[in-house]
Amino acid sequence: MATILITGASDGLGRALAEDLAQDGHHLLLHGRNTARLAEVAGITGGEVFSADLASLSATRRLAADVTARYDHLDVLVNNAGVGFRAGSADREISADGHELRLAVNYLAPVLLTQELLPLLRKATAARIVNVASVGQQLFDFDDPQHERGFSQADAYCRSKLALISHSVDLARRLEGTGITVNAVHPATFMATTMTKDSGIPADEPLAKGVAATRRLVDDPGLAGVTGKYFHSFDQSTPSEPDALSPEYRHRLAAVTRDLLATAGV
Repeated sequence: MATILITGASDGLGRALAEDLAQDGHHLLLHGRNTARLAEVAGITGGEVFSADLASLSATRRLAADVTARYDHLDVLVNNAGVGFRAGSADREISADGHELRLAVNYLAPVLLTQELLPLLRKATAARIVNVASVGQQLFDFDDPQHERGFSQADAYCRSKLALISHSVDLARRLEGTGITVNAVHPATFMATTMTKDSGIPADEPLAKGVAATRRLVDDPGLAGVTGKYFHSFDQSTPSEPDALSPEYRHRLAAVTRDLLATAGV
């Protein structure tokens, strides 16, 4: 069975995905911040708990180091953890490293975690990286990477999620020939999760749909070798801002990402 790390596994999509995968005997590494809830999920799934706050890039690196200390390979990395938004809110929050919070957790943390875990993923036979994105998408402002002008939580969320899609395509290109695939997925629209509830927006689609759409990318044999794609639930799709997939945009995003990580000493 596969060894699978799921970030944000203590609640919502991450927890439901873990419970679904556990039924087929996969070995699960469960990341989250709430140790009590993680312990509960571990009790149900038999998974192993890894606690870390992805709002801190140093904690993100420690998470990767903890996984590397305990395992000699990793078959699947599901970057699911994220910070949502309160509809209409302009409250700008800052991460431990001084970055805008949604940028930090939804984008910089999965980029860094993936980078740190690549040696383990390379040791797997055919590893998969699954980045949980969103249909809410907005182009990155390279002149205002920290979103200090005209801020709204919803816009920051959409920027971080489209950046993750763009990064997924870029990383897939760089990993061609390694056997590692990278894909991004919008699981379902406003699933019945705590994140949706906190947004103040009524739930629209069932959590089970999001679980099924994400799981396909985790272990569906029919998707073996498929890489560098964005899926809207079960269908391969194109982002609402297709410019985000252009080589020029991806190059600029990668450069800004390196700078942002460097300011945090990464």
